[in-house]
Amino acid sequence: MTATPAATTTPAAKQHTVVDSPYGPLTLVATDGVLSALYMTDQRHRPPEETFGVPDPEPFGEVIRQLGEYFAGDRTAFDLPLNLAGTPFQRSVWAELLKIPYGETRTYGELAEELGKPGASRAVGLANGKNPVGIIVPCHRVIGASGSLTGYGGGLDRKQRLLAFESGGSGGSEEDGVQVLF
Repeated sequence: MTATPAATTTPAAKQHTVVDSPYGPLTLVATDGVLSALYMTDQRHRPPEETFGVPDPEPFGEVIRQLGEYFAGDRTAFDLPLNLAGTPFQRSVWAELLKIPYGETRTYGELAEELGKPGASRAVGLANGKNPVGIIVPCHRVIGASGSLTGYGGGLDRKQRLLAFESGGSGGSEEDGVQVLF
């Protein structure tokens, strides 16, 4: 009997950059050249910066362009490849979030029903909270059953501003756009 070496995996290459936005600085993280995270400065569940990889804006050109169009009011949905790490259930919730039209909201319960899991609104909320690419995968469009704004990793103020922006209100700032900070 011969021994077989264990398969080795090469750690994923990670890069990051920071862009300014009407909602504050956004840290973009790519894994193997594909967007895998978007973090706001004071976001809940934001991992330590040393996990973001090397500073390099190169993989983010299209992401930055589409974010700029979104913040200018010229884009209502994103068309980007994403490298999202999560459980199968989390990924199914995130896929459902992408179906919520710009300017509209859904409740956690409605999402659970659309996933064929009525009564799983709490699990949907937990998966929503683990969304690694807020704004692009629009978890801000999910509200409580009563219509109240609940949980958002970027803070309820930002959630309210994003929803106001998408519904035709201001929500942005004087300089709506995206600028690479590094």
